[in-house]
Amino acid sequence: MNRRTFTQLGLAGLLSSAATGLRAQSFEVTRTDAEWRAMLTDLQYRVMRREGTERAGSSPLDKNYAAGTYICRGCALPLYPSTTKYDSGTGWPSFWDSLPGAIGTKPDNTLLTARTEVHCRRCGSHLGHIFDDGPAPTGKRHCLNGVSLIFQAA
Repeated sequence: MNRRTFTQLGLAGLLSSAATGLRAQSFEVTRTDAEWRAMLTDLQYRVMRREGTERAGSSPLDKNYAAGTYICRGCALPLYPSTTKYDSGTGWPSFWDSLPGAIGTKPDNTLLTARTEVHCRRCGSHLGHIFDDGPAPTGKRHCLNGVSLIFQAA
Protein backbone atom coordinates (compact mmCIF):
# COMPACT_ATOMS: atom_id res chain seq x y z
CA MET A 1 0.00 0.00 0.00
CA ASN A 2 1.48 3.36 -0.99
CA ARG A 3 1.10 6.66 0.82
CA ARG A 4 -1.60 7.97 -1.57
CA THR A 5 -3.79 4.89 -1.10
CA PHE A 6 -3.32 5.02 2.66
CA THR A 7 -4.31 8.71 2.74
CA GLN A 8 -7.35 8.11 0.53
CA LEU A 9 -8.53 5.21 2.69
CA GLY A 10 -8.03 7.27 5.85
CA LEU A 11 -10.02 10.20 4.47
CA ALA A 12 -12.76 7.87 3.26
CA GLY A 13 -12.98 6.35 6.73
CA LEU A 14 -13.24 9.77 8.37
CA LEU A 15 -15.98 10.89 5.98
CA SER A 16 -17.85 7.64 6.39
CA SER A 17 -17.78 7.78 10.17
CA ALA A 18 -18.89 11.43 10.11
CA ALA A 19 -21.78 10.61 7.80
CA THR A 20 -23.03 7.79 10.00
CA GLY A 21 -22.29 9.63 13.27
CA LEU A 22 -25.65 9.77 15.02
CA ARG A 23 -27.18 6.88 13.11
CA ALA A 24 -24.96 4.44 15.02
CA GLN A 25 -26.56 5.46 18.32
CA SER A 26 -30.05 4.51 19.42
CA PHE A 27 -32.59 7.10 20.57
CA GLU A 28 -36.06 7.07 22.13
CA VAL A 29 -37.64 8.67 19.05
CA THR A 30 -36.72 6.93 15.82
CA ARG A 31 -37.94 7.37 12.27
CA THR A 32 -36.99 5.88 8.95
CA ASP A 33 -34.98 8.00 6.57
CA ALA A 34 -38.12 8.38 4.42
CA GLU A 35 -40.10 9.61 7.43
CA TRP A 36 -37.42 12.20 8.29
CA ARG A 37 -37.31 13.37 4.66
CA ALA A 38 -41.10 13.71 4.56
CA MET A 39 -41.27 15.86 7.70
CA LEU A 40 -38.25 18.11 7.07
CA THR A 41 -37.23 20.54 4.36
CA ASP A 42 -34.07 19.72 2.41
CA LEU A 43 -32.04 22.14 4.58
CA GLN A 44 -33.53 20.85 7.84
CA TYR A 45 -32.77 17.27 6.77
CA ARG A 46 -29.19 18.11 5.76
CA VAL A 47 -28.53 19.83 9.09
CA MET A 48 -30.47 17.61 11.49
CA ARG A 49 -29.85 14.19 9.97
CA ARG A 50 -26.55 14.66 8.11
CA GLU A 51 -24.84 17.04 10.56
CA GLY A 52 -24.71 19.96 8.13
CA THR A 53 -24.70 23.66 8.97
CA GLU A 54 -27.02 26.45 7.91
CA ARG A 55 -25.56 29.69 6.56
CA ALA A 56 -24.60 32.17 9.29
CA GLY A 57 -27.16 34.94 9.74
CA SER A 58 -29.89 33.02 7.93
CA SER A 59 -32.00 32.05 10.96
CA PRO A 60 -34.55 34.49 12.36
CA LEU A 61 -34.03 32.75 15.72
CA ASP A 62 -30.56 34.30 15.97
CA LYS A 63 -32.05 37.71 16.84
CA ASN A 64 -35.08 36.42 18.76
CA TYR A 65 -34.93 37.41 22.43
CA ALA A 66 -38.56 36.83 23.43
CA ALA A 67 -39.29 34.82 26.57
CA GLY A 68 -39.93 31.16 25.90
CA THR A 69 -38.34 27.81 25.14
CA TYR A 70 -36.49 26.46 22.12
CA ILE A 71 -37.61 22.92 21.31
CA CYS A 72 -36.30 20.22 18.98
CA ARG A 73 -37.86 20.33 15.52
CA GLY A 74 -37.45 16.56 15.29
CA CYS A 75 -39.34 15.50 18.43
CA ALA A 76 -40.54 18.63 20.29
CA LEU A 77 -38.30 18.01 23.32
CA PRO A 78 -37.66 21.29 25.21
CA LEU A 79 -33.93 22.01 24.81
CA TYR A 80 -32.97 25.57 25.71
CA PRO A 81 -34.64 28.27 27.83
CA SER A 82 -34.61 31.80 26.43
CA THR A 83 -32.96 32.91 29.68
CA THR A 84 -29.67 31.30 28.57
CA LYS A 85 -29.69 32.82 25.06
CA TYR A 86 -27.26 35.59 24.19
CA ASP A 87 -25.88 37.41 21.14
CA SER A 88 -22.56 35.75 20.36
CA GLY A 89 -22.08 37.78 17.19
CA THR A 90 -21.55 34.58 15.19
CA GLY A 91 -24.79 34.66 13.18
CA TRP A 92 -26.18 31.53 14.84
CA PRO A 93 -28.50 31.25 17.85
CA SER A 94 -26.24 30.85 20.89
CA PHE A 95 -26.88 29.75 24.45
CA TRP A 96 -24.66 29.39 27.50
CA ASP A 97 -26.58 26.34 28.82
CA SER A 98 -29.32 23.85 27.96
CA LEU A 99 -32.19 22.46 29.98
CA PRO A 100 -31.14 19.57 32.27
CA GLY A 101 -31.01 16.22 30.44
CA ALA A 102 -32.06 17.71 27.10
CA ILE A 103 -28.95 17.31 24.99
CA GLY A 104 -26.30 14.78 24.17
CA THR A 105 -22.77 15.42 22.94
CA LYS A 106 -20.05 13.57 21.09
CA PRO A 107 -16.60 14.38 19.77
CA ASP A 108 -16.57 15.80 16.23
CA ASN A 109 -13.21 15.53 14.53
CA THR A 110 -14.37 16.50 11.05
CA LEU A 111 -12.78 19.50 9.34
CA LEU A 112 -9.46 18.40 10.88
CA THR A 113 -10.25 20.06 14.21
CA ALA A 114 -11.59 18.74 17.51
CA ARG A 115 -15.04 20.08 18.42
CA THR A 116 -17.98 18.96 20.55
CA GLU A 117 -21.12 18.16 18.57
CA VAL A 118 -24.46 18.67 20.32
CA HIS A 119 -27.66 16.79 19.49
CA CYS A 120 -31.14 16.22 20.90
CA ARG A 121 -30.83 13.41 23.43
CA ARG A 122 -34.28 12.02 22.50
CA CYS A 123 -34.19 11.85 18.67
CA GLY A 124 -30.51 12.45 17.89
CA SER A 125 -31.12 15.48 15.66
CA HIS A 126 -27.95 17.49 15.11
CA LEU A 127 -28.20 20.91 16.74
CA GLY A 128 -24.72 22.40 16.36
CA HIS A 129 -21.52 22.57 18.41
CA ILE A 130 -20.36 23.62 21.87
CA PHE A 131 -17.31 25.85 22.26
CA ASP A 132 -15.37 27.07 25.30
CA ASP A 133 -15.68 30.78 24.53
CA GLY A 134 -19.08 31.58 26.03
CA PRO A 135 -20.11 33.89 28.85
CA ALA A 136 -20.36 33.19 32.57
CA PRO A 137 -21.53 31.27 34.39
CA THR A 138 -20.65 28.25 32.18
CA GLY A 139 -18.08 29.69 29.78
CA LYS A 140 -19.74 27.59 27.06
CA ARG A 141 -21.23 28.69 23.74
CA HIS A 142 -23.84 26.31 22.38
CA CYS A 143 -23.74 27.51 18.77
CA LEU A 144 -26.90 26.08 17.16
CA ASN A 145 -28.55 25.81 13.78
CA GLY A 146 -31.88 27.61 13.91
CA VAL A 147 -33.44 25.13 11.47
CA SER A 148 -33.08 22.43 14.15
CA LEU A 149 -35.20 24.45 16.60
CA ILE A 150 -38.75 25.71 17.07
CA PHE A 151 -39.37 28.63 19.40
CA GLN A 152 -42.34 28.40 21.78
CA ALA A 153 -43.21 31.75 23.32
CA ALA A 154 -43.89 31.84 27.06
